[in-house]
Amino acid sequence: MSNNTSDNSDNKQVSKGKARGPHLRIETAGDIPEEKLQRLAAKFAEVNEIEDYRLTIEQRDDIIGGFIIYFQGSRYDYSAKGQLDRIGAFMKRARSFDINMEESEASRKAFSKEEFPASKVKEDLEKALDQFPESHKLSIDNIEIFQLSDAELDQRLEDAFLFQEHRDEVGKVASISDGVASVTGLKNCMLNELIYFASGATGIAMNLEKTKVGVVLLTGEDTVVESMSCKRTMTTCSVPVGMGLLGRVVDALGHPIDGKGVIRYTEERPVESPAPTIIERAPVDTPLFTGITAIDALTPIGRGQRELIIGDRQTGKTSIALDAIINQKNEDVICVYVPIGQKMSNIVSTAGLLEKHGAMDYTVIVAASASESAAMQYIAPFSACAIAEKFMYDYHKDVLIVYDDLSKHAQAYRAISLLLRRPPGREAYPGDVFYLHSRLLERSAKLSDELGGGSITALPIVETQGNDISAYIPTNVISITDGQIYLSPELFFSGQRPAVNVGLSVSRVGGAAQTKAVKKVAGPLRISLAQAREMASFSQFGSDLDENTQLQIKRGTVLNEVLKQERFSPLTMAEEVILLYCATSDKFNFLATEDIFEFYTELMEFIKVHYPNIFEELTDSKVFSDEIKSEIDSAYGEYKESFLAEHEEYIEDY
Repeated sequence: MSNNTSDNSDNKQVSKGKARGPHLRIETAGDIPEEKLQRLAAKFAEVNEIEDYRLTIEQRDDIIGGFIIYFQGSRYDYSAKGQLDRIGAFMKRARSFDINMEESEASRKAFSKEEFPASKVKEDLEKALDQFPESHKLSIDNIEIFQLSDAELDQRLEDAFLFQEHRDEVGKVASISDGVASVTGLKNCMLNELIYFASGATGIAMNLEKTKVGVVLLTGEDTVVESMSCKRTMTTCSVPVGMGLLGRVVDALGHPIDGKGVIRYTEERPVESPAPTIIERAPVDTPLFTGITAIDALTPIGRGQRELIIGDRQTGKTSIALDAIINQKNEDVICVYVPIGQKMSNIVSTAGLLEKHGAMDYTVIVAASASESAAMQYIAPFSACAIAEKFMYDYHKDVLIVYDDLSKHAQAYRAISLLLRRPPGREAYPGDVFYLHSRLLERSAKLSDELGGGSITALPIVETQGNDISAYIPTNVISITDGQIYLSPELFFSGQRPAVNVGLSVSRVGGAAQTKAVKKVAGPLRISLAQAREMASFSQFGSDLDENTQLQIKRGTVLNEVLKQERFSPLTMAEEVILLYCATSDKFNFLATEDIFEFYTELMEFIKVHYPNIFEELTDSKVFSDEIKSEIDSAYGEYKESFLAEHEEYIEDY
């Protein structure tokens, strides 16, 4: 036996045993005598059938008491700090419970500072400690060790070492570069498993190779260095979920970043989870109104549908999504907005905008700004989907989730993949980028009545370059979703806003996601617009046009004016029905183009004041009956007379 002792201010290390035997390392707080530690090591070696081991003893003040044994890539934690960590983790799990919707408001209040007294905390703590498993209480205290006889100590040690609850699989950082750590020693690591580093940093295992694991760091990127130890957690990355997140802005891991204090939550949910099976789904048959006439009439969105919003930058994609969120104010729909790769100033202004319109009361913003790492941008939409799934599965709510945008998400994933040495494919994207987005968007669904009937409606946004919808990421997401709303730069800069291109926009759910009233009045809309566009191309030649052609062109002009809509001014379903009926039945054709907006705006106000029953009947029945049609005609005729009396000089004479 050879002894080698070295002392320094922070660490006392003692090595004993054969130089070439297996290495057994013990860390202690310095409160256990060396001969006792040697006895611990001998018993550990006996239980685990280890021969001719080499023992190293190191001192660490932060473990408080007890000891930790390291052997062949595993860590056996019998320290006081480990015991406290296990109690904390157990309490976190023990507090996880389901809150039904009748109790949700009371629960949120109960978690507030005023109604959550210290006595309640103490009561919960004592209750959790009573339920703490006996096998987890085998942490060996130094006081007990001094009091036990040798025989009792041997038996106590054998009982402790036979249990595996205290065992962790540990590894070391071989190299670190650009937020990606190459780790050795984690032989049984799982894909997407959460990895903890000694500095407190966390990461996700994304590359499983024969001798090493590629870990993408989520937090503490600057604190991880070579040779730092890390351990498996046996679990995937999770985020807090529940009603406590409503009205908050959180990062990709669910941590609040809005300065409104901590988030009270009782449950976490894995960011990755399987999509609902076919048996668990129900047909999409309930409309989700955006309040935008061009979308609700031409490319309707149903609850549980995935509708892509696609177009060049600065064509109004985000505005449509925010309009849809604002329009859910009294619709009992919870919204989740996920800005990916945007400037933090834009995210702050968006949150302020939603707050101004009263939408933050039912909205969660999961932000991954451009200043965040690629890993956080990669995980953000999956975290947001996990938050939405809690509302859908457990609270049976309808949820609207907006991914803004998946182009930047794909770029973040490409950056991670290239750092992990994965081979690039088309347009330098990895081959599994299609699978990345498909497993995200497939989690949106309408659940069957047996599962409560909740739904997640997804509005992914994709940015095109130079109007090219045939690029790799746009074609991928188009093939995954149930339709797309294409925004044309030409229409946008010509003043047609929202700039929905009717020819390239489609909803594969279609009329199933429309009320009978909207379906009836929107039927001729697409055909009229297509005919007007075709006739307008002929009129460019300057030849004389017959009366029918002029009528079609005028009809197209009226429809385009009617479909124009200002930002953040959504229309109700009844307003859309009245507006579309008047436009498609040529009631606005006598007007000059610049007078159309004024006429139908004042017409709506006139009907609200003098014929309020029209709005009530449309809202309640959602059917466009002959009685409602005749009442609209009467209201229109009455208002037209007063309008003509005031605006005779503006009327076009055909």
